[in-house]
Amino acid sequence: MNYTICPKCGKDTKRLIDSLCQECFFESSDLVKVPQVLHAQVCSNCGAHFNRGRWTNDYDIDEIVIRTVEDELLIHEKAEDIELYIEPRQMTPHLYRVRVEVDATIIGERLHQQVETEVRIGRMACDMCSRISGGYFESILQIRATNRRLNDEEKKECMAIVNSILKRMRKKGDRMAFISNSIDDREGIDLYMGSANASRDICKEVVSELGGTFSESPNLFTRKDGKDVYRITFALRLPEFMPGDIIEFGENVIEVRKFGKNVTGTNLISGSKYLSKPDEIQDAKLVGRREDAVRTVVVATEDDELMVLDPENYETVTIKKPLLFSAEAGDEVPAIKTSNGIVVLTEDSPDTD
Repeated sequence: MNYTICPKCGKDTKRLIDSLCQECFFESSDLVKVPQVLHAQVCSNCGAHFNRGRWTNDYDIDEIVIRTVEDELLIHEKAEDIELYIEPRQMTPHLYRVRVEVDATIIGERLHQQVETEVRIGRMACDMCSRISGGYFESILQIRATNRRLNDEEKKECMAIVNSILKRMRKKGDRMAFISNSIDDREGIDLYMGSANASRDICKEVVSELGGTFSESPNLFTRKDGKDVYRITFALRLPEFMPGDIIEFGENVIEVRKFGKNVTGTNLISGSKYLSKPDEIQDAKLVGRREDAVRTVVVATEDDELMVLDPENYETVTIKKPLLFSAEAGDEVPAIKTSNGIVVLTEDSPDTD
């Protein structure tokens, strides 16, 4: 095997690396370098990471330590086919020891080097948490229902949408997607939002899923750098009627199944399915809910007519027989009185899918 002489130390070597033997190469030029001490700033409240002049939503402390080391690693400029291994070890909540191993090829020679460093964790409040603790907000999101009180289930559904959208926006890097304060009372919910864009997106999503409308009202708050700064109030109103409501308009009596972009339900007079747009039933009035129905007796049934007892005066009344009505004479059925007369309900509640 041919050997060559290292021009620095004079030893025989199989191959020169950057004109030096391997020992002299590592004496004068490292495969990898890293400072002995590194610093990482982490939010003491939410765990966000301050990196390259801005806060980022990196909440895994091991990943933060690894990224801090990666950002400061210097690998030889001629290195190729690099394999990097970084192992962080927590010594204290504020100190990590990190072992770095690098395998790489330089001028055809496969080299390996190991170095160690420590990462010191500094704790402070991030921009988002500082704003939240200071009560900062750009907009107020008022969640209500039209002509009624918001119920607990609707509040739960709305807050699930709110939290989902805020989480999605923060994941994309929006540090203003937060709630600095919330007020929950009998009428509805008021949310003080760090971002007007978040409030707008929430309104659109709630209207899409649950129906309703929303409006925006900007109010001049202050002037900054010669420009007007506004705070926006978003008034989100859920629909007046909910699944299970029995409503009446014109010659229709509808048991609502869903009230969103479309209104779906059952026409209790005919028994047929009902579908319309919300603006087509603007004059509708609430008759009651399924639980408000009273039991009455079926006197007789014919092909398309049904005779039942009026639940108030017990007189026999003839009404149209709804589709798929299966009760027989002598059976008791739930019924409710409306301006269009008595209507009977099927025994099963409407599907709310």
